[in-house]
Amino acid sequence: MSALFQRPEKRPVQRPSVLLIGLGDLGRRIALALATLQSQGSPSPLGTLVLAGRHQAAGRELAALAAACGTTDVRYEPLDALDPDAVAALLRREQPALILQCASLLSPWALGARSSSAAQALASAGFALQLPAQLPILHAIMSAVRSSEFAGPVVNCSYPDVTHQVLARQGLAPTIGIGNAGMIAKVIEAGLRRAGTPERVRVLAHHSHVTAAMTAAPARAHVLAATSAGHPGAAHPRVWLGEEARAADALAYQGPALASSRELNALSCTHAVELTLALLGLGPALLTSAPGPHGRPGGWPVRVAQGEVTLALPQELSQAEATAWNQAAAAGDGLERIDDDGTVHFTEAARRALADHAPALAAPLPPTRWRERAELLRQYVEAA
Repeated sequence: MSALFQRPEKRPVQRPSVLLIGLGDLGRRIALALATLQSQGSPSPLGTLVLAGRHQAAGRELAALAAACGTTDVRYEPLDALDPDAVAALLRREQPALILQCASLLSPWALGARSSSAAQALASAGFALQLPAQLPILHAIMSAVRSSEFAGPVVNCSYPDVTHQVLARQGLAPTIGIGNAGMIAKVIEAGLRRAGTPERVRVLAHHSHVTAAMTAAPARAHVLAATSAGHPGAAHPRVWLGEEARAADALAYQGPALASSRELNALSCTHAVELTLALLGLGPALLTSAPGPHGRPGGWPVRVAQGEVTLALPQELSQAEATAWNQAAAAGDGLERIDDDGTVHFTEAARRALADHAPALAAPLPPTRWRERAELLRQYVEAA
């Protein structure tokens, strides 16, 4: 055949790769879910899935298991995610299209079923008191993102309702978070499907609302805390249905009631996979609700497509109003305010809850004290 009429050589489709940092319960679920996308003989839409974490034996075993479950190429890379230089080197070497960050210094489920007065005091103070365990690794990763000039999206699973707001003060906010508002939206959507009335759902909700919504128990909402923050309406999630955004706030508590346990990570995992596919352009545009978009406090309705995240608020609600609402709702987690330098202040209710146990845990938290406070928190939880 004449060279003039030769068919052009087919080039393989470049499939995006993902770096997943942190291989605890949630990271493990996400790894297996991503590895099995389009399994049963079909090619994976992903390139390499790189799993990174400290525990090498467990990491290699998970990578081998995930690779055997699907058609995705899965590898493990040892990583101390607290070392920004090590993270930056990994980013330059692997050049992923997207980062999924699941690591923290203390599991959010660490208190578990402990019923001691110390454990109950920390739980009643609010989850914001566990910020020191959620910030250091995320800060190291985002510092590495900056130094390596990584330009892809970063999806963070570690308390994004608040950690993103803190890191935004340093210009280090991740792209978006998972869970929380997204979990509430997914439970509502499932209920509407069961009722035979499927609708598009938009949710404005903070992490402080999740337990009450998941357990279908509005009485568990931190009404007094939100009221003291000057916005009594922020004690409960906002819910809208359809393109016309019909108000349906009561749906946030219409169940079914789910136990507040690490099994809820299944919902967070599903949300993470949906966001990952939408951000990589491997699926249609996604209308969802998610925490911390571009450093904002709390959870917001968003549209996600081709690496872009845009807000999808109802016309009746301005960005300023939604920001103030989420800042007020944070009081339910024990968070009073965040200064311009990133110093976190906890509510009077949180300080009272820990006054007889560990008042230092409720003292103002500047960025220079994250690691020190994380160690104090770890010791407290282990002794509780």
